[in-house]
Amino acid sequence: MSEFSVIQYIRAFLTSSPVTAAVLICISIILILTAFALGRAFGKLETERTQDKLIRSQRKDAVRRSRAVIGGQVSEQLAPFLPDFPCDPGDVRFIGKPIDFIGFIGSAADKPIEEIWFIEVKTGNAGLTKREKEIKEAIQKKRVRYIEYRTD
Repeated sequence: MSEFSVIQYIRAFLTSSPVTAAVLICISIILILTAFALGRAFGKLETERTQDKLIRSQRKDAVRRSRAVIGGQVSEQLAPFLPDFPCDPGDVRFIGKPIDFIGFIGSAADKPIEEIWFIEVKTGNAGLTKREKEIKEAIQKKRVRYIEYRTD
């Protein structure tokens, strides 16, 4: 409504009969309720659109992350057969967690075990997790033992 029409509306309201005033009040209430209902409907529609976009975005991100994890797991399993792997594939045993491989250097050639290697495979620019760093530190500080456990 323009300013002029609002003033006319107020003048008509003040100078009208009680029946006309009642009708004008009812029309005003209906207009206010209609505007409120339309506002709520448009707000709900906008919220649904925003949530749909957010859900689609989160799904894409989840699929991307899942593919990266699966790709990393496949790379871990195939790593011993890649050209730059640090030892003979027959020398390693896959552990997976918390370290990828333990290598028993010399075992594939049926020779005495020369060394035991802990091997962590990473792809891309992935870094060590907190737990992997702790394992690396324990090995470097020679906090490693051999324990024989008997069940009989």
